[in-house]
Amino acid sequence: MKKEIQRQIHLDFHTSEFIEDIGIDFDPTEFGETLKNAHVNSVTLFARCHHGWLYYPSKKYPHLIHPNLKNKNLLIEQIEVCHKQGIKTPIYTTVQWDGRVMRENPEWLSLDENGEFIDTQNIPKPHFYNTICLNTEYRQFFKEHLEDIVSSVGKDRIDGFFLDILFKVDCNCKQCQEKMKALNMDIYDKEERLIYSSIMLDEFRREIATYIENLVPGKSLFFNSSHVGPNFKKALDVYSHLELESLPSGGWGYDHFPATVRYARNLGKDIFGMTGKFHTYWGDFHSYKNLEALEFECFNMLTLGAGCSIGDQLHNKGQLSLSSYDLIGKVYEQIERKEEFCTEITPMSEIALLTPEESYSSNESGIDPGLIGAMRILQEMSYQFEIIDSSMDFYKYKVLILPDKIEFNITLKNKLENYMKNGGKIISSYISLIDTSNENNLFSLKYLGESEFDRDFILPNEKIGRSLPKEEHVMYLKGIKVEAINSEVVLETIEPYFNREGIFFCSHQHAPSSGKKGFPGALKGNNYIYFSHPIFRIYRKNGAKWCKEILKDSLEMLLDKKLVDHNGPTTLITSLNEQKNENRIILHLLNYLIEKPSQDIYTIQNKLKLYELEVKVNIPDKKIVSIFEEETREEIPFEQNGQIIKFKINFVNGHHMTIFNYEN
Repeated sequence: MKKEIQRQIHLDFHTSEFIEDIGIDFDPTEFGETLKNAHVNSVTLFARCHHGWLYYPSKKYPHLIHPNLKNKNLLIEQIEVCHKQGIKTPIYTTVQWDGRVMRENPEWLSLDENGEFIDTQNIPKPHFYNTICLNTEYRQFFKEHLEDIVSSVGKDRIDGFFLDILFKVDCNCKQCQEKMKALNMDIYDKEERLIYSSIMLDEFRREIATYIENLVPGKSLFFNSSHVGPNFKKALDVYSHLELESLPSGGWGYDHFPATVRYARNLGKDIFGMTGKFHTYWGDFHSYKNLEALEFECFNMLTLGAGCSIGDQLHNKGQLSLSSYDLIGKVYEQIERKEEFCTEITPMSEIALLTPEESYSSNESGIDPGLIGAMRILQEMSYQFEIIDSSMDFYKYKVLILPDKIEFNITLKNKLENYMKNGGKIISSYISLIDTSNENNLFSLKYLGESEFDRDFILPNEKIGRSLPKEEHVMYLKGIKVEAINSEVVLETIEPYFNREGIFFCSHQHAPSSGKKGFPGALKGNNYIYFSHPIFRIYRKNGAKWCKEILKDSLEMLLDKKLVDHNGPTTLITSLNEQKNENRIILHLLNYLIEKPSQDIYTIQNKLKLYELEVKVNIPDKKIVSIFEEETREEIPFEQNGQIIKFKINFVNGHHMTIFNYEN
C-alpha cells in the first residue's frame, strides 16, 4: 500500500428526470466542511449518471444536462470546494448503463441470440440496466463525452476518472458478429461470443486509457466491473489502482471482499476496498449502516492492505446527510489515527490458496465456493494466507492449497512438482490437479472415476481427525475413487448401504454406514496430502466442522509453526503485516459478530469483547525490542524464545493493533 491511506467517499448521484429542483440546496461551504469533518480525503463526483444526465456545464451536449438541474456548475463547484479542503475528486461517468440511451438510441444496445436487449440485472422495468454495446457508434460518443468533461470542467480540476459498468455480455448484434468473423470466431457459439466480449472489453479499456492519457496525462483511472480477478491481468497496466466494490449487505456478502483482496493485493497496484453506508444496496436512500458493521468493513480493508471507500448517494437537492457523515466520520477518524501503521505494508503469509477462477469457462463468474470454504477455515484457524494464480511465485509460501477444482494442465503440474522437490508442501482435494488419463498425475495415485455414492463417510484416526470421535462422519458431497500408489492412506472412507434412488431409501436423508471400507479418503506422499472429497465445498455448503479438523491435522503435519496462534474464538480474524521501512511488524485482531437477523441480509450489530487473550507470534530472523498497543501506546510485556514471541493482550474491543519493533 502507498504512503497515503484512502478515506474515500463514492458519491452516487443517479437522479431521475421526474424529480425537480436538482441541486437547489447545494451549499459549497457546507459540502466541503461536512466531508472534511468526516475525515474524508477523496470523493468520487458525478459527471454523468445511469439515467443519462450530465451535472456539469457541457459545451458539446447541453441538451443532456439534467433538465431540472438548478446549478449547471454543480460538479465544478463540488470539485473547487473539495480541492480547497485538500480532498481529491476523481470524476465518475457511466459506461454501459444509460437510461436515455435505452430510450433514444436502442441501436446502441447489446442483443442476445434472439434479438432481445440484454438486461444484466434481471430486474422488472422501469430501469436503466439494458447493456450498451461498445462496438456501436456509442464508443465514439463516449470518447467525445470524455473530451467534453475535460473541456467543460477544465484540465486543472481533474484528478482522475472512475468509469463504471464494464460487463462481459453475450452480445449477438451485427457489429459484434462482424468483429468476431474478422477474428475467425464462431458467432453461433455462446462460449465464443463471451470470449470475444472479454477481448473487446480489454481493447476498449486500452483505447479509452490512451485517449484519457492524451487528454489529461498522469491522472488516476479505474474501470469498474464489480469484481477483480485473474482476467483483470490482461489489461492491468492501464489501471492506476484497483477499487474492490463489495457491499456485504448488497449481494456480495462478507466472504467476497477478503477473497478478492487476498488475490488483488498480489497484482502490484494500490487497492481500495469499497463498501456502502447503506443498510442494503446502492440507492437505499435514508438508510444507515450499523456503526459496528461499517467499522468492521473498513478495518478489514485496512488490515488486508487496502484503503477505504464508502458509497453514499447525494440527495437530489444537493445536500449531504449530516447523520451519514457523522457515522462515516466516527469510522474514518479511527482510520486516520491508525493509518501510520498501515502504510507501505507487506503481508506476512505462510500459505497460498490457488484460485480456480483462472480456469473458469466464459459463462462462469463469482467466487468459487471451494475457495470460500478454504478461506473461511484458514481465517477461523488464524493462518496467514494469500490467494494466487498459477503464474505467481509459489516459493514465497510454505504450503499451497489446491481447493477442490483446480483444473489439470501439464505446465502447472510441472511447476508444482518443482515446488515440492524444493521443499514446498501441498494440500489438494477432490479433482484438483487430477489427470483423469493417469498419465501425468502429480500425486502418487490412480484415478478410478467418480464415486457411485452421493454421500459416504470418513473414519477419523490418530493421524487425521485426531480430536474427532473415531466413528463415521458423513461427507455431504460426492467424492472420487482413487487408488494409492506409493503413498500412505491416512484416512479411510466407509460406504453407505446404498444411494437414495429408485426403490432404495432409508429415513429422511441418506442411508447409514454399512461398515464396509471404501476408497481412500486421504493420501499422504512426499510433501503432500490429498483428500478425495471436496472438503472445502462441503465446509462452505454445510459448515461441517470435521472438514476443518482434518485440514487442521494435515496442516500441522506439513507446517511446523504457525505465524499467529491464540486462545481466542474462531470469530477472531488475525492479519500480520510488516512495515520494513519502519522496522516493525503489525498484528491486527478483528472480533465482530457477523449475523443474519433478517430474511434478506447479513450484517453486524455487535463487536465482541475479549479479555486476557494469549497470543503467540512466530517471527523468524528478527530480534524484537518492544511491543506496544496502538490505541493506548502502552508497552506490552513479552517473552521471546527463539522466533516465538509470547504475550498477553488484556482487552480487545472490535479492532486491536499490536506493534512489534525489531532491531534493524
